[in-house]
Amino acid sequence: MARYDLYSEDGTTDQESCPRCGDAFLAEHGDRTHCGRCGYTEWN
Repeated sequence: MARYDLYSEDGTTDQESCPRCGDAFLAEHGDRTHCGRCGYTEWN
């Protein structure tokens, strides 16, 4: 997925940002969301 696919035309996004990094998005997996930069994980 390209980065421009994550944003709408007005520049906003629905992706959740990492609370630790701030500028990285959390990847959505089946049972968790995960930050690839710092390793932060939220279990669903």
